[in-house]
Amino acid sequence: MEKTNPRTLPGFMELLPEEQILFNQIQDKIRNSYERFGFLPLDTPIIELSEVLLAKAGGETEKQIYRFLKGDTDLSLRFDLTVPLAKYVTEHYSNLSFPFRRYQIGKVYRGERQQKGRFREFYQCDIDIIGDGDLSIINDAELPSVIYSTFKDLGFGDFTICINNRKILSGLFLSLGLENISSDILRIIDKIEKIGKEEVIKELVNLNIDNSKIDAIIDFITMDGNTDDKLDKLRKLKIENEIFNEGLNELSEVVKYVRAFGVPDENFKIDLTIARGLDYYTGTVYETFLNDYKSLGSVCSGGRYDNLAEYYTDKKLPGVGISIGLTRLFYQLNEINLIKSNKKSIADVMIINMTDDFEYAANVATKLRTENINTQIYMEDKKIKAKFKYVDKLEVQYAVVIGEDEISSNNVTLKDMKTGEQVKVTIEELISKIK
Repeated sequence: MEKTNPRTLPGFMELLPEEQILFNQIQDKIRNSYERFGFLPLDTPIIELSEVLLAKAGGETEKQIYRFLKGDTDLSLRFDLTVPLAKYVTEHYSNLSFPFRRYQIGKVYRGERQQKGRFREFYQCDIDIIGDGDLSIINDAELPSVIYSTFKDLGFGDFTICINNRKILSGLFLSLGLENISSDILRIIDKIEKIGKEEVIKELVNLNIDNSKIDAIIDFITMDGNTDDKLDKLRKLKIENEIFNEGLNELSEVVKYVRAFGVPDENFKIDLTIARGLDYYTGTVYETFLNDYKSLGSVCSGGRYDNLAEYYTDKKLPGVGISIGLTRLFYQLNEINLIKSNKKSIADVMIINMTDDFEYAANVATKLRTENINTQIYMEDKKIKAKFKYVDKLEVQYAVVIGEDEISSNNVTLKDMKTGEQVKVTIEELISKIK
C-alpha cells in the first residue's frame, strides 16, 4: 500500500508534549487572571453561517475568510472572537445581565499570507465588557489593571501599557479641517512604531496634506513628557472642539482610575501615536509592549467601541475589550528563548510494577489519583533498566516501585529520581510525602 507523506499545513502550529504543557500553563494563567476580575466564560462555534459572520466584514478581512458550502449551506470559520460575541449578545440579549463581562479563549482562522511567525489557525484570549445603552468610562480604566495582572502572572515585569483616546485624534483632525481623511491618517500614524517618523511623514504627504498641518500632526503625536505632563500639554492646546475635549476628559478619567486600580506609573503611559487601525474603535485604545522586546510588537491590544452589534440589532450595545494573540505570542517568546518548557510529563508519580499482576499497582494508582496526585503506571514488559530510563526521560520526580515484598507488606518503595533517595512507606505515608 502506498504511504502518504504526513505533513502539517503551513500556518498551523503543532507542539511537542513538553511545549504543549507550557502552552497550557500560560493559557491557564491568562484564564485565571480573567476570572479573578469576574469575567464569565463563553464559547461560541468555530463554524458560523456566512451571512451572520460576514455581516460587517469587508476588504482584506473578507479575503482571508475560510468559506465553504456544505450542501446548500454557506458556512465560514470565525476569523476573530468579537463578531461571534456580537451575534451571541444579540441572540441571548434577554437572558444576559448587563454590563455583560465575558472572556473567551479559542481558535480563530485567517487565510493570511504565509510568513514566519504568522498563523492561519491561532488562539485568541479575549475579554469584553458590554453595556446596554451606555457603559461607564471606569470600565476602560479597569482593563489595564487586567493586562497588568495577567502579564505579572505570566512572569513579565518590564512592560508598558500604552493608552490613548481616538476622540482626541479625531478632534485634532477636525480642528485642522482633515476630518474627511481622518481614517487614513489614523491608519498611517498607527504604523509609526513599525515604519518610523520619516515614513509616516511621506505617507501623509501622499494624502496631499499641507506641510504645516503635517507638522502639527507630528508635533502632536510625538509630544514628550510623563503621563501628567502630556495631559497638561493637551489641556494647554485649548483646542475648541467638542470631540477633542470629550476625549481628553475621558483620557484624564481613565488615567485617574488606572492608578486607583493599582497599576504603577512605570507600567502605563499616554502614547498619542496609538490609534489602532480598526475603524470600529471609537474612544480609549490600548497597546501593550514588552520593553526589552519592542520588536515583538504589541502583545495585547484593544479598545472602546460604540456599538458592538449594529449589524444585528438596533439596540445600542457599547463595549470595551482587549485581546491577547496567544499562539503568536507563544511562538515569538519561544523563538527568543524568553520562555522555556520545564516539564516533559504531567505525572507526579510513575508506578513501576515488578510483578505480572497489576492489581495492587492499580489500587495504589487509584488511591493517589483520588488525592489529586497525577499518577501513571508503566504497563510494558521491559527490563527494570528500561523502565527507569523511561521515568528519567519524562523527568517524573517520583517512582513508586511495587514488587512481591511490597505487596505482601502492603507498602511501596518510593524513589526520589532527583536525589536518588529510596524509602519503603505505607500508602498513607506515600500520599503525605508527595503532597
